[in-house]
Amino acid sequence: MKCSVTISLVPEVKGGPFVFWDDLSGNIRCAAEMGFDAVEIFPPGPDAIDNNALSSLLKQHSIALAAMGTGAGWVRRRLTLTSADAAVREQAEAFIRSIIDTAGPHGAPAIIGSMQGRWGDGVSKEQALIWLCDALNRLGEHAIQYGVPLLYEPLNRYETNLLTTIGDGVHFLQSLTTSNVKLLADMFHMNIEEVSIADGMRAGRGFIGHVHFVDSNRHPAGGGHIEYAPIATALRDIGYEGYLSAECFAHPDSATAADMTLAAFRKDFG
Repeated sequence: MKCSVTISLVPEVKGGPFVFWDDLSGNIRCAAEMGFDAVEIFPPGPDAIDNNALSSLLKQHSIALAAMGTGAGWVRRRLTLTSADAAVREQAEAFIRSIIDTAGPHGAPAIIGSMQGRWGDGVSKEQALIWLCDALNRLGEHAIQYGVPLLYEPLNRYETNLLTTIGDGVHFLQSLTTSNVKLLADMFHMNIEEVSIADGMRAGRGFIGHVHFVDSNRHPAGGGHIEYAPIATALRDIGYEGYLSAECFAHPDSATAADMTLAAFRKDFG
């Protein structure tokens, strides 16, 4: 398993659960110097990323791109894949496709979290899941050209009413026609929704493509009450060899949050 750290370039979510902010070049350098294997970037949109410059930065600092988030599509434009408005759904899918095309050349998947949306306001759960299924099938197939999966993230009940557990996510992915969608297992959401985070990881055997590494209160690992040793054992048991990426508050500051993440990772996962 490898350790990654988040960098947000989205000013509207300033103070949210991301370790580093704004300065992409400086933060990639910092992450590499600290010993992270990769960075996970949350851009305001594809136009914010100069792919040639990003390639140079990653190569210069011998660090990988773990994944790229799509959440700005919701935060800035209120786009979701399950909107009652067909034009909004179309725009949401186009936005995610553009992030796939930005991250894919670097060997990194795009993440669908908040852009999945929710059911209600005239949209039934059944209809929302049909729209989500159709979009994930198309987007997952689009990502194949880059040799990467699409990542779908079950969220906690306060952020979506669609799929909230890893088991729900596995069942849903089994209904897709594409096999190129994997789950993002986020320990913060799992702490709310799973009876046991370790058992939830085991339920995702063969379907987990990325992990968000965070504590119960969304502070960096070691700042809450999650016990990581059983989770590490579960991930080894299912043969997970991907990234554990720190999507957490920069608490009390970015440098300390990054240090805490690395210490916890090396203790139980490294």
